[in-house]
Amino acid sequence: MVVAFIVSFLLSFIAFMILTASYGEIAGLWTYEGVVIALILSIVAGLISDRVLAKGRQYRLLNPVRWAIFIIYFFGPFFFAMAKANIDVAYRVITGKINPGIVKISTGLKSDASVTLLANSITLTPGTLTVDIDEKNNDLYIHWINVTNLKPSIKEICGSFPVWARRIAE
Repeated sequence: MVVAFIVSFLLSFIAFMILTASYGEIAGLWTYEGVVIALILSIVAGLISDRVLAKGRQYRLLNPVRWAIFIIYFFGPFFFAMAKANIDVAYRVITGKINPGIVKISTGLKSDASVTLLANSITLTPGTLTVDIDEKNNDLYIHWINVTNLKPSIKEICGSFPVWARRIAE
């Protein structure tokens, strides 16, 4: 658990410092108060997230290779899918050609982390929203802006997202 806390603390602290860099006494970028707040919040984030990242003493999500794969996924396939979905939603709003509905997809994913990553990726993509998760067999219920098939394949809804979720979190 110590490793998970240290990694969580460091990632939280670095992210906070990057996001709040502007001006101050320390290196011309931060104030002393800002650094103290960053330390306190990072400790809290580390204490909370170490239970998630190291669940069952499995440190898969702490592997730097998985983080690199996540960054590739985020700036590659996910970014492209989000851009494509934005154009599709804009088209549907302008033309009024929508057929909304809720569909069920079977993910085939095994870990909670991979299902969560997939559900969040679907929700962040315009035109789709994860409404519910069947925890027994990791099926997702998705609100889809244009239902063309009542039993769609997972590829129709979210493309290659499940493959990437498996690579990152399983």
